[in-house]
Amino acid sequence: MKSLIGAVVGAFCVASPALAETPAAIVEDVQGKVDGIAFMDYVAPGKIIKLGPKASITLSYLKSCLRETISEGVILVGAEQSTVQLGEIKRDKVPCDTNAAQLSEREANQSAATTFRTMRSDAKGAPAKLPTIYGVAPLVQAKSGSTLVIERTDGKEPTITVPLKSETMIGGKFYDFAKAGKSLTPGGSYLAILGAKRYAFQVDATATSSPTPIVGRLLRLE
Repeated sequence: MKSLIGAVVGAFCVASPALAETPAAIVEDVQGKVDGIAFMDYVAPGKIIKLGPKASITLSYLKSCLRETISEGVILVGAEQSTVQLGEIKRDKVPCDTNAAQLSEREANQSAATTFRTMRSDAKGAPAKLPTIYGVAPLVQAKSGSTLVIERTDGKEPTITVPLKSETMIGGKFYDFAKAGKSLTPGGSYLAILGAKRYAFQVDATATSSPTPIVGRLLRLE
């Protein structure tokens, strides 16, 4: 009888190639021997991960906001959660906003005028909801060599300007405000400026400086 993972792999083989290229989860932690996988890697649906003896991995899914810690066995990455054989898995639902964790190219490249229009009220007069992060120290994905500027838009606060140097970034593409000792204000609304790009977001009012799952504070600007 074909194994469960083998059957699911077969299904992915006939799926759209674009699906397999879209990141489904980010690797939040790796312990022990895990070939071909490193901390802060993105993994796409259909990816098979083999864990060696006593090895474990933590995956944070961008769409479902599931955080999985998996020990040993074989993992098949799905669109919203993993399928695991011969191993143990622990799942937790964590606070996250897919609009922040999965920033589209259109949103990332919109002009300043377009950005501020999205911050206005909608046709019914209700305030527009901004993408939300759930930690005061965002983890920003951006291109090394550029300069990131963070401005508060709903109050007075010093502007944060960060030169994104390769030596200060994780894997050359992530800048961690927590690691740099920088933070934003719970409940605040902000504008991230990266060259000509503008991106409006807010920090959840209950956000704290305590360690927060990566997917809950991830801002993908590139």
